[in-house]
Order: sequence, then structure tokens, then C-alpha cells
Amino acid sequence: MAQFLIFVYTLIIFISLFLVEAPCVTVADCPPVKKPLKMWCIRQTCFYGFGKRPDL
Repeated sequence: MAQFLIFVYTLIIFISLFLVEAPCVTVADCPPVKKPLKMWCIRQTCFYGFGKRPDL
């Protein structure tokens, strides 16, 4: 049971890395990322992802 809880906790931390949002005006204001991640500045918020630009 303890190993399962550690796994779930680790999974939550790992997934939260991809939900990072930071304030921006342009894409240059967002913190740099390495490939394959892409970044977009949408409504003054930095969004990170792997695919096409999200339509928010």
C-alpha cells in the first residue's frame, strides 16, 4: 500500500510539471524550454505542450 501511495504522489508531481503557467506579454517572456516541448503566450499566460497551439 505504501508503495502505491508513493507511486501516485510521484505521478502527481510529474504531471504537474506540464501544467506550468507563467505571466507573459510575448513568447520571449516565457521561461525557455527544451524540445519536444513548445510554448505559447495566450492571454498573458505561458502554456507548454507537445502538439498544436491550444485554442483557449
